[in-house]
Amino acid sequence: MSSPRARVRSSRKAMTVAVTGAATPLGDHIVRALLARSAAGGAIGTVVGLDTERGPADGVHWRLVDLGSPDLASHLRDVNAVIHVAASTDLAADLRQNARTRRERAVRQIQTVVVSAAATGVARLVVVTSAMTYGASPTNLVPLPEDAPLAAEPDEGQVGDLLAVEQILRTAAEVHPGLAITVVRPAALAGPRVDTVITRHFEAPRLLTVKGGCPAWQFCHVEDLATALVTTVELGLGPVVTVASPGWMTQSEVEVVSGMRRVELSESVALGTAQRLHRVGILPSPATDLAYAVYPWAVSSATLGAAGWQAAYDNETCLGVLLESIRGHHAVGARRLDRKDAALGAASAAVALVGTAAMMRRHRRKGGGA
Repeated sequence: MSSPRARVRSSRKAMTVAVTGAATPLGDHIVRALLARSAAGGAIGTVVGLDTERGPADGVHWRLVDLGSPDLASHLRDVNAVIHVAASTDLAADLRQNARTRRERAVRQIQTVVVSAAATGVARLVVVTSAMTYGASPTNLVPLPEDAPLAAEPDEGQVGDLLAVEQILRTAAEVHPGLAITVVRPAALAGPRVDTVITRHFEAPRLLTVKGGCPAWQFCHVEDLATALVTTVELGLGPVVTVASPGWMTQSEVEVVSGMRRVELSESVALGTAQRLHRVGILPSPATDLAYAVYPWAVSSATLGAAGWQAAYDNETCLGVLLESIRGHHAVGARRLDRKDAALGAASAAVALVGTAAMMRRHRRKGGGA
């Protein structure tokens, strides 16, 4: 298991930390946490926001740039550490791209960030991926240790994108030994304007489970992720850091808090149907994503805990925040439906999953979006 490791920091000058995608909702949480730490007199000094537009936070030094552009290097002058969020929290925007374009963009950005950081003498690069890269399995330890192997399927979905990002980071650690690289893997993110495969699972009419499944539901509030990143940068933690609310929730506990009922299918029926619907373009996410809703992938936050960090939000509170953030939305298999379509499948998620094909073909012909 990974343990905290501290880099020697100069007492004469606080660090300048740059955040990519700083104008996004998640990036805004990160820069605000860094600014708060800077105001408190910690090791964080100047906060640089890297994005194509300015965000709402005051006190950020904005440098407008496309993360995939070679010009990025010129915007990293005097920067000591870079925080790059590779994980997406805007599924709707991602679905407007095809899988190949999305993957190429993620790879191009991380390659540009790595090369630019190494070329300009940045000391540390912290990259946010996801605990989903460990894979979800009925045989997983609960919780998974930080040094557990990455067993997720390298499919065409977003988890496959993150596996590609992490592979580049492993190579970069060998090619650029002067650049300390830390991978931060959060549990399922919860917060305002967070839109992911996991949040859309709770937009379905019922919670899908599989016979013999034993999910261990665990979340990470975006504010907790932000403070965890501050701690990681300030103390030089790594090379792998996992972050989540403490413990986890059982399926029954999730049903009580959410007020939702379950529908149970065999694994073969659930995955087989999802595979067919994904193959014909009706469901946007690969069938392998279903595993994250029915099998455990909880993590320990061991390194952060040893460094004194604590989550401010527990899992039950995070679930409440998630449910509030999706209010008014309806989805089946991560594809959002309008109210009329959602009502057609409200009798049960099983009917919605197995019988969605014809309904969604009609929906698409009418020009319905993701």
